[in-house]
Amino acid sequence: MSSEATPIQESRPVTSPLSTPKSPTSPESLHLPTNKLRERSPSPMRDFLIPSPLPTRRNRTFSASARASEGPVFSGVCKYFSRSKGHGFITPSDGGSDIFVHISDIEGEYVPVEGDEVTYKVCALPPKHEKVQAVEVNITHLKPGTKHETWGGQFIST
Repeated sequence: MSSEATPIQESRPVTSPLSTPKSPTSPESLHLPTNKLRERSPSPMRDFLIPSPLPTRRNRTFSASARASEGPVFSGVCKYFSRSKGHGFITPSDGGSDIFVHISDIEGEYVPVEGDEVTYKVCALPPKHEKVQAVEVNITHLKPGTKHETWGGQFIST
């Protein structure tokens, strides 16, 4: 045996990957343009968001808005409201179960807090129209001794 190594030669011809023609639909031929930047949504959950079934002022039908504005005015007390969540509840003055209120239905310059007296009208919630939601909510009396925030972010004490 010889101490020199002999090179091994392959029987297949070596071809460059660039010289092979590719199908226009092959994954290698599909590339994004490098000069354009794709805009991304800031939310990583954008494909998983389910549209809200609540009829806010923006997506309420004209007929539902007309029926609500023609209805009677009720009074109650704000039981809970979260500006960050965008909703809260009102306890009616005449008793009964609490009524849901969405942030888009609050009129005036102040964010309601627990204990504020409010007036409101009601709008039926789909799909069965068995439950109601407060619309056209106005704060009539601010609860004394509490800090109230304006929609602009300023605080006042009452």
